Amino acid sequence: MDIILQNICKTYTKSGVEALKDISFEVPKGELFGLIGPDGAGKTSIFRILTTLLYPNSGKATVLGLDTQTHFKTIREKIGYMPGRFSLYQDLTVEENLNFFARLFNTTIAQNYELIKDIYIQIEPFKNRPAGKLSGGMKQKLALSCALIHRPEILFLDEPTTGVDAVSRKEFWHMLKRLKNEGITIMVSTPYMDEATLCERIALIQNGQILSIDSPEGIQRQYPFRLFAVKSSNMSGLLRFLRALKTVQSVFSFGEYHHVTFLNANASVVDELKIDIKRAGFDQFEIKETTPGIEDCFIQLMPS
Repeated sequence: MDIILQNICKTYTKSGVEALKDISFEVPKGELFGLIGPDGAGKTSIFRILTTLLYPNSGKATVLGLDTQTHFKTIREKIGYMPGRFSLYQDLTVEENLNFFARLFNTTIAQNYELIKDIYIQIEPFKNRPAGKLSGGMKQKLALSCALIHRPEILFLDEPTTGVDAVSRKEFWHMLKRLKNEGITIMVSTPYMDEATLCERIALIQNGQILSIDSPEGIQRQYPFRLFAVKSSNMSGLLRFLRALKTVQSVFSFGEYHHVTFLNANASVVDELKIDIKRAGFDQFEIKETTPGIEDCFIQLMPS
């Protein structure tokens, strides 16, 4: 296993926040593994422990078979890390930043150019521009190029697509798929539930605890209820109405629909709901059974 966490706990002394609570999971070589959860869930604390920037209070973490506390220097030579916040030198140009990181790892841009070529050619026209003046998507590509310039065995990406546009997000995940084909193990965190399906396996995390670990499809298959999507011309009124029904177990808004589960989802539940909605005066409504997404699964797994 390239990454192993065993019973990791972390509490920040000053704030008293228990950031991680008995975290354990493994990531095999060559896998694209996603850590999925909202801000404050504990994702960054896990990344900082694995990249040797933070010690846990208890438990053990190994990267490439090396203990993160006793072999931190060796680990740092073998991994690439892209933190959530843009951390390159903003007054240095694109080319100067890349050359700087290459020299840190005793390599050159030319030596590993084939690995970063598809990424770097998109920012090469701006190679003389200070990094601080790049767009969000361009900063993202530069940071990824710098993290890859020494051809790491594992790539850690902490919320790499936060704050960038939808097109840049799509391009970024395409680049990750190609890097995986190069044999690089990739661990990525994101608060975007739609990105979870782009990973081979994911861990859902909330309040420092792992809720579930499986493939995205496996987590979706574990959803225990029949799920229905409901909409009408008055969505806010419909939401209040559905939450007041005694037969309804849960209601959450998802885009143009409300996702609904029932205490007893028998064969007649849809017909009964249609009658209730008509009686309440809602028009132009639609009800259909739907497949649960990762966000539905995440909400269902959250402690009540």
